[in-house]
Amino acid sequence: MSTNGMTSWAVDLKDIGAIYPFQGTETALFVLGLIFWIGWHVWQAKIEKQEFADAERDFDAEHSGKSIKRY
Repeated sequence: MSTNGMTSWAVDLKDIGAIYPFQGTETALFVLGLIFWIGWHVWQAKIEKQEFADAERDFDAEHSGKSIKRY
């Protein structure tokens, strides 16, 4: 099984070029990784914003005062 187009290693490798698998897919994989990375950050920011809004809604002055006095 050859994923890089080589059928025999009995050649001069300086004439071959890249010998790693899936050569030629670097750009597509980079773009997919970049989209995933940016999407994850957007999704994470949205979740954290919602969690912060929920926490802010749950705490009022009375609850904060009790927490401060407790410590």
